[in-house]
Amino acid sequence: MSGRRFLGRPVVRNNSHTVWQELHGIVFFVGAVWAVFVLTLAFPSLDSFGVTPRTLVGLVGIAAMPFLHADLGHLLGNTMPLFILLSLLAGSQARSWEVVGAVVLLGGLLLWVFGRSATHIGASGLIFGLITFLMVSGVLEKRLVPLAVCLLVGFLYGGTLLWGILPRLGSHISWDGHLCSALAGGIVAYGLTRQAGPPKVPAENN
Repeated sequence: MSGRRFLGRPVVRNNSHTVWQELHGIVFFVGAVWAVFVLTLAFPSLDSFGVTPRTLVGLVGIAAMPFLHADLGHLLGNTMPLFILLSLLAGSQARSWEVVGAVVLLGGLLLWVFGRSATHIGASGLIFGLITFLMVSGVLEKRLVPLAVCLLVGFLYGGTLLWGILPRLGSHISWDGHLCSALAGGIVAYGLTRQAGPPKVPAENN
């Protein structure tokens, strides 16, 4: 059976996933974010489990941060970009949830080490990480579909990316969380693409 390598692992053409096949996972993930928000309405102290840099409890927030939101407006602002970017990631044929996990863990760890002394919550960090992952992997892979995804993401979110990572003193927006996750997305894309190596063209049988 013929196959090819994508992001460092063999991907068989007939088994590559589609957005439709991954849609249930995307809906479940976004639904979980909403479910946790409803839970925090009953237990507001849960918001304290975000990423608080250089504290022991802040380590828990590395995984919890994407599910915690300050208010309904915060959640609504993150829901549609998160759904769109997860769908684009599913369409890219990358191992979607491994990428999400890597971006969340690496971005959260960078924020825990270098971030401001505050409690950082929200899925916007993951959003910025997915933006840079899709853009960097699209450029590095130099294939039509990833490049098309890269251009689409750049068109939709390029301005948001640049504005969101700019330092703003005294701001309640976690620009440093955005920046750390954006760096994580780029690092993950670079690492996985480098691991894959140059594309291999199968030799024709004579």
